[in-house]
Amino acid sequence: MTTRRSFLVTGVALGATTILPTATLAQEDGSNTFETDAGQITVHPLQHASFVMETPAGVIYVDPVGEASIYEGLPDPDLILITHEHGDHYSAETLQAVTAGQTQIVTNPAVYDMLPSELQSKAQQVANGETLDVSGLEIEAVPAYNTTEGRLDYHPEGRDNGYLFEIGGRRIYVAGDTEDTEEMRALEDIFLAFIPMNLPYTMDVQQAADAVAAFQPTYVYPYHYRGEGEGTQDPQQLADLVGETDAETEVLMGDWYEPGEL
Repeated sequence: MTTRRSFLVTGVALGATTILPTATLAQEDGSNTFETDAGQITVHPLQHASFVMETPAGVIYVDPVGEASIYEGLPDPDLILITHEHGDHYSAETLQAVTAGQTQIVTNPAVYDMLPSELQSKAQQVANGETLDVSGLEIEAVPAYNTTEGRLDYHPEGRDNGYLFEIGGRRIYVAGDTEDTEEMRALEDIFLAFIPMNLPYTMDVQQAADAVAAFQPTYVYPYHYRGEGEGTQDPQQLADLVGETDAETEVLMGDWYEPGEL
């Protein structure tokens, strides 16, 4: 597995060294660890929109794509969450490579219908607004869609999922590909959030900052932020903008990209 570094932004400056009581600064392998009532959650940013979480409820892979070597050295998934069908979020080939005997898969209905039969037998589908119980973990499908004229066809309303679940008293929100929807802004008591921001497919950095200021997660990872040309959004700018609001949110940076990638 490629070694990656990440860093914690506290307020505005990247060089801040304040150690927070509920999270560690990034480890040598690029992960961050968070305390919960049930034990630790460790987040491994991998690439673009793909990451792994080791949790007291099991190992969770989110939108695994790319070469299987990216996942070497990480434990096998107990659960895989797939937000939608685009190639930077769904790859049947990658799923077949990383899925283990005990793995359960949760997808939106569109991806469920695309799954090869051997993967579909391990999968459950959940639509916007529905909640699914997977081995005692309740997973809510939060609508993920575009709202800006000219972007509506990328992620039409009603098709794609974000995911909301709680582990050890910590509510975690994975946004998937979306703009700053009413459903996102209405979220409450979010401990850890993953927010996309690239154009034209999701939202720009100002939209992302406005959304964070609205629902005020304790921690937020900007991810899925590289695009073509001006479509790329600056995660440091997000930290700066959030720092100018009343939100007591810490912006976490992961090494989602290798140099020259995407």
